[in-house]
Amino acid sequence: MNVSTSLEDRVLELITEDDVVSLARALIAAGGENPGGTEEATVNVLEAFCLGAGLATETELVAPGRPNFTAVLRGGDRPGLLFLGHSDVVPAGGGWEGSPFDPSERDGRLYGRGSTDMKGGLAAVAVALKALKEAGADLPGDVTLACTVDEEDLGLGIRAYTLAHAGERFSACIVAEPTDLDTVIGCRGDSYFDVSVDGMSAHSGRPEDGRNAIDAAARIIELVREDHRTLQADRDALLGAGSWNVGLIEGGSGTSMVAGECHLSLDRRLMPDDDPHAILEALRGRICAAGIDRDGITVTARVSMEMPGFRTPANHPLVTSTVGALADCGIESRIGGWTAACDGGFIARDFGVPTIVMGPGGLNDQAHQVNESVSIAELLTAARAYALLCLRDCASP
Repeated sequence: MNVSTSLEDRVLELITEDDVVSLARALIAAGGENPGGTEEATVNVLEAFCLGAGLATETELVAPGRPNFTAVLRGGDRPGLLFLGHSDVVPAGGGWEGSPFDPSERDGRLYGRGSTDMKGGLAAVAVALKALKEAGADLPGDVTLACTVDEEDLGLGIRAYTLAHAGERFSACIVAEPTDLDTVIGCRGDSYFDVSVDGMSAHSGRPEDGRNAIDAAARIIELVREDHRTLQADRDALLGAGSWNVGLIEGGSGTSMVAGECHLSLDRRLMPDDDPHAILEALRGRICAAGIDRDGITVTARVSMEMPGFRTPANHPLVTSTVGALADCGIESRIGGWTAACDGGFIARDFGVPTIVMGPGGLNDQAHQVNESVSIAELLTAARAYALLCLRDCASP
């Protein structure tokens, strides 16, 4: 089934710079720093806009003051597109030229914490759905915007969403995270390992009377470093390789005491097929083989966070449709991969649908940065490309 050019033109005319910038500004002003658990104000702004646009909306409380939000543009009975975003932002920190939650415009850019990651992407999707509704687009399937909490920390929101919506069907997922409007077809996943080492404290004058947990932890770190080097020797052309990072280490009670305990927090980046629990078991095996957990030293470890990776073939219709829609909006979108992780991995894994990331703003030069900003032209282009994807992808046989 072909979508008429006149309908596309009508929808694109309804997507204005004023609409997308106005909504993005309101979302930025709502804050939502995480850690902090303050996403509710952002959801209230998004919900008011979507209700005003005539969309069906739903909020689902994940934790006090932390609601997931869903807006749906109703269509036919076929599976439709899912757009995915998150309502939280990283802490603003200091050093800003202005107030991070008082958005401002300068030289064609919108400034404020979350402008790129990812209030701008949320605004672009919502404005696109509003234009489709106003134009009376007859879509064969629902188009859904899901906005989750806690993406920047432990992913409580996406886990709650996949459980609550387990029976729903989607044709594909577009994560509106910042990619400079490039089409990202694969992402590494991520996992956190908490490792606790227990020994026995003693006076440092007689260290042989104790069992030093920090010494044992240092040996574990060397195992992790060795595995990291091994992983880098087999790099994937799109996503690179899995990797380890020791993010936190805490231990001991005083300089003149043998450390009786030590705690490590490890970050392990995942390839799409990696299982963090299997990786942890392999680490436990190496710890045992090295004799670290003997002679009064005990080691316990657990996976405290996991976020799966994903990969969509470069020739998939979702990918070619996205590149084509952006081309019709005047943008040459490059196809590539991310070494970062995002919530899209949960959708790809739990719903079994092709998934990409494409949105306004720069991940590496703007997201999580002081004086974060996004190109206003990219906001407008993203909204228009999202609308074209709804018309073309949902309407395809």
